[in-house]
Amino acid sequence: MGLPGRGLAGGLATTFRTMTRRSITQQYPDVSPDLPPRTRGVIALLEENCTVCMLCARECPDWCIYIDSHKETLPATTEGGRERTRNVLDRFAIDFSLCMYCGICIEACPFDALFWSPEFEYAELDIRELVHERDRLALWMDTVPPPPPLDPGAEEAKEIAAARKAVAAPAPTGDRHGEGAAR
Repeated sequence: MGLPGRGLAGGLATTFRTMTRRSITQQYPDVSPDLPPRTRGVIALLEENCTVCMLCARECPDWCIYIDSHKETLPATTEGGRERTRNVLDRFAIDFSLCMYCGICIEACPFDALFWSPEFEYAELDIRELVHERDRLALWMDTVPPPPPLDPGAEEAKEIAAARKAVAAPAPTGDRHGEGAAR
């Protein structure tokens, strides 16, 4: 069992130690803060990469991503070919009043359409204005930093190594039916 008032004495000692130091306060609106690299601020959208697969909206735990689309039929590119259909993005919106900035949507996107932007100054006076549509999300792509360089000492990716091996391997000999030279 310790001395009575030991916690109080420790708290007062900390208070007196910090009272004598000069405070390091930055005047925020006038001086912008130095943010660490890869800061999570807001989610940016690269619209041309979005295939409307809806994985980001399905994986979002807060259901704050709203996506609307329609199907468009493309004519055949060659004679005798068939028409193709593709999804066209009509609306992509994120409600930042609901978003908890977990990044699951960014990780779930298989087409690299969503990125973290360090932009953090997007406060609004009305909470209803925190639903940002695709045009505003696309503007934040300009602030997305480039990915960090690869580690020169790291192993090569399995896929790249397999591709190099396939290119370097000699082509098999044989006739057009795939039979080898030896029977």
